[in-house]
Amino acid sequence: MRLNELSDNPGAVKKRMRVGRGYGSGKGKTAGRGVKGQKSRRGVSIHGFEGGQMPIHMRIPKRGFNKPNALDFAWTNLDRIAQAIATGRLDPAQEINEDSLVAAGLIRRKRDGVRLLGRGAVEQKLTIVVSGASSGAIAAIEAKGGSITLTRPAAVAAD
Repeated sequence: MRLNELSDNPGAVKKRMRVGRGYGSGKGKTAGRGVKGQKSRRGVSIHGFEGGQMPIHMRIPKRGFNKPNALDFAWTNLDRIAQAIATGRLDPAQEINEDSLVAAGLIRRKRDGVRLLGRGAVEQKLTIVVSGASSGAIAAIEAKGGSITLTRPAAVAAD
């Protein structure tokens, strides 16, 4: 096998259509764009334009609200923590915090904090320090005699 013998699989690369190269090519003269009009010219940008009629994306009602300063939490579940302990990536005798979760590969990065969710179960007593946790996760950890510390205060429900 030499460099000059390398080739792609048959059919892997499709040759582009060369338009505007005469009648015999099948795409001559107007190059498949039809005749006249804005869409036959180049540089056309009319996505969503409906000829002056109010476009559909402006006619339909809008719902909801995207909070511009919303916090973006990384999250993990109890079953992933239990799996990491079983494989030796986390030490249950040590405090499990956000940095140790990143080091163990359970989350990629901390973002605005780490939130612990309650899927799965833990087998032993754990000490966990995270930004937030679901009520199910807190109950599961405290049921085994462990403790969970939340670094971000819980939101107060409005009356």
